[in-house]
Amino acid sequence: MGNIVAIVGRPNVGKSTFFNRMVGGRHAIVDEIAGVTRDRIYGKSDWNGTEFSIIDTGGFVINSDDIFEEEIRKQVTIAIDEADIILFLVDAQTGITDMDMAVAEILRKSKKKVFVVANKVDNNYIRLNSAEFYSFGLGDPYCVSSISGSGTGDLLDEVVKEFTEPEVTEEENIPKIAIVGRPNVGKSSLINALVGEERNIVTPIAGTTRDSIHSRYTKFGHDFIMIDTAGLRKKTKVSEDLEFYSVMRSIRAIENADICLLLIDATQGLEGQDQNIFNLIIRNRKGVVIVVNKWDLVEKDHKSTDQYTKLIKSAIAPFQDVPIIFTSTVTKQRLLKVLETAIEVYENRNRKIQTSKLNDFIQEAVAAYAPPAYKGKYIKIKFATQLPTQTPSFAFFCNLPQYIREPYKRYIENKLRETFNFTGVPIQIFFRQK
Repeated sequence: MGNIVAIVGRPNVGKSTFFNRMVGGRHAIVDEIAGVTRDRIYGKSDWNGTEFSIIDTGGFVINSDDIFEEEIRKQVTIAIDEADIILFLVDAQTGITDMDMAVAEILRKSKKKVFVVANKVDNNYIRLNSAEFYSFGLGDPYCVSSISGSGTGDLLDEVVKEFTEPEVTEEENIPKIAIVGRPNVGKSSLINALVGEERNIVTPIAGTTRDSIHSRYTKFGHDFIMIDTAGLRKKTKVSEDLEFYSVMRSIRAIENADICLLLIDATQGLEGQDQNIFNLIIRNRKGVVIVVNKWDLVEKDHKSTDQYTKLIKSAIAPFQDVPIIFTSTVTKQRLLKVLETAIEVYENRNRKIQTSKLNDFIQEAVAAYAPPAYKGKYIKIKFATQLPTQTPSFAFFCNLPQYIREPYKRYIENKLRETFNFTGVPIQIFFRQK
């Protein structure tokens, strides 16, 4: 279960710079995705080996120049609902404004852990003045400079202490399947069609948070936990909030799941928002099955599924080894196949390859296509092993790892997938010095 940190604060206090420092800085994150609106809003960060997700709520504001209190209030409320820890950013050079006070008031009423972060602290004079932020009643302010990075280490040391370790329960070895996708693609009807007719086999498990319900099913010979985020969206008036919630909910569901069923609407095709959610799944190294729902509504000829499959694969490239299933929750077409495929992907994700088999594999792969020489130097891959990580990752030891190029990495990855079946699972490959 991932920890989620949200950044809140009025405009122009440096939220984006701070976010980029967390996400793109040296210590930091692996990657980020393009947000719902133009800003980058979601990333994974890592501090001293503790991984967490970070969200910049400011990326969701439509017109940030003349932003008004209502928008800020919305962001703060969402952060309180969805995040585990909140970083309240203020501008140490400007000092406290009315809007800061309004944000502080909402945060004080919440029961969430809040860190006051005084940004733009570039000299000792500003540092002394930042004492005024004690008046929020939210504890000690942490002085940082997003541009130089000073103070961020001390802040992160304290933040990671607040993270809760997930409790290990008996459900650890049961596949956790999340159904994710944009609003109105049919998530609820898929769940109802899969499990709805025999309500008595549902064992409710208290969800991790109230916005995702974990229910355990033993059905069709499978035992699994379904993470349902569908029916719990708040009623919102404006469309951008809907997108906003759907991304926030997806992040939480994806982090809690082993396998994600990405539901897309056959009548609309794969859209930008679907790709964002797909990228989130891959960044989190979860298994994925793409489910094309409402297939009954599409005019078809004998080539329809093939053409549609090609379109999707070109959109999600380079990672194309993903099962794609065409369903209809109305006609109950291929619903069982969805479950069976999800369980197969779960098994692929947990697959461990014996070192001896891996080394036979690498010898064959290199014999068929050796790494191209680089600057007159020949690359020899000597040994391979699977790393003891939660998701499949492999180390190949060789004399000159720095000369192995992207196309060769892809060749090895594709061969691994063909040989050992990692369909639906992102895998990581590292070339290391012997």
